Amino acid sequence: MERTFGMIKPDAVAKGYAGAILAAIEEHGFKLVGFKKTRLSTALAQSFYAVHQERPFYNDLVKFMTEGPVVVMVLEKENAIADWRTLMGATNPEKADAGTLRKRFAQNIERNAVHGSDAPETAAVEIPFFFSSSELL
Repeated sequence: MERTFGMIKPDAVAKGYAGAILAAIEEHGFKLVGFKKTRLSTALAQSFYAVHQERPFYNDLVKFMTEGPVVVMVLEKENAIADWRTLMGATNPEKADAGTLRKRFAQNIERNAVHGSDAPETAAVEIPFFFSSSELL
């Protein structure tokens, strides 16, 4: 079994899409082993997205990620990382496959509804960023 980190971003939470996204996650065989709704402070968003701090979109990303609540999750199944990336779809919803979460729920490349770890090394950093081991059931 593999674990990955997932997030439902403020745009999708604000539009009421969290339930449909969670249903799709479960329909695709993921087990939710960690789950909470939270709101990122500016400092927390800056830290989480520090890898992008030199990019021109960084400040807009931090502002977007702090504008409302998010849902953070730890998802588990065989091939969780690759399967979650497939279910999410391409970062740009215009290029995402039909039926993917971003095709269904994203507004644009910046407000793209969901986030997910892109590799085991990333998941190993992102999961403990939001969850202690005692919160993972």
